[in-house]
Amino acid sequence: MRNTAYVYDPFNLRHTLEGHPENYRRLEQTWALLQRDGILDRLMQIPSSPAPLDAVLRVHTPRYIEALQQIADGGGGQIDGDTYVNPDSYHAALLAAGGLLNLTDAVLYGQADNGFALIRPPGHHALVHRGMGFCLLNNVAIAARWAQDRHGVGRVLVVDFDVHHGNGTQDIFYEDPTVMFFSTHQFPYYPGTGAADELGVELGHGVNVNVPFPAYVGDQGYLRAFRRLLAPAVRDFRPDVIFLSAGFDAHWMDPLAGMQLSITGYAALVEELLGLADDLCHGKLICVLEGGYHLDVLAHSVLTTFRVLSGSPQGISDPFGQPPEGERNVTQLIDRLANLHGFKAPPFYSLRA
Repeated sequence: MRNTAYVYDPFNLRHTLEGHPENYRRLEQTWALLQRDGILDRLMQIPSSPAPLDAVLRVHTPRYIEALQQIADGGGGQIDGDTYVNPDSYHAALLAAGGLLNLTDAVLYGQADNGFALIRPPGHHALVHRGMGFCLLNNVAIAARWAQDRHGVGRVLVVDFDVHHGNGTQDIFYEDPTVMFFSTHQFPYYPGTGAADELGVELGHGVNVNVPFPAYVGDQGYLRAFRRLLAPAVRDFRPDVIFLSAGFDAHWMDPLAGMQLSITGYAALVEELLGLADDLCHGKLICVLEGGYHLDVLAHSVLTTFRVLSGSPQGISDPFGQPPEGERNVTQLIDRLANLHGFKAPPFYSLRA
């Protein structure tokens, strides 16, 4: 068993807009399932607190943060057509980022082996100068900089398996050789970024790895990408800590996308990341919630992730099973991406997952 920590603050439920897919019910229903299951009794709870402003400003501009606070103080409004702010949103966003920072402290100080931040609003679309795509603050980017600034971490890996490309995270670290960004996502799809040739620039060239999947890729394709592309990239990069932007909207039942992952498939991806973390950075894997808009799927995906992280003998919680139709074969795409990045097939490599 591993010592797995979590952070959760019910104030995050107060950032909500009725009729919007990113609403309070995402966390409420997930939290209810975790309580019924009893797994929380075996995990370490980390307290939540607002992120220090200096940590937020390591990623976002003062002008944007001031504007975000003003919108909330003025009763709320829209940043864009997808992204709302209500009177509680600014504080909820600070709590989301701050909770992740507290969890990061717990893992990097050795109090926990790994952890999961059950936070919202999500973050991976948020740019330096504005929010977008349901996201207000880029939580994982703030935590990556925190790990470097406060803990002396040299190299950070951010993996993002949300169905939408984490354009904000990519943009923030696009020139930075100390942060590797690896993303699997449906493409072309919102937000339109994440092409294979987006490799980073200047000193950051080569540490940005995109896997732009067509629709209907499922468990086998994702696992092949992790084994054929992520594993060699990470072993060469040798991170000191791994963050996972854990969006569960590539599930075959999610209403906002068109992929074929199952909860069992997600569990396999987290297992792969745990193995890499064990080999390269003493098991330091920190997950942060991003998307996932089928409420029951999201809840069971999070429960399953906690079971994998903690080594629970209860195993996978997947009442939905496999998609009714088979998945698209992306072997040739993955081979082309491996060639693009110069990843040679390891000895005895097989395309069979």
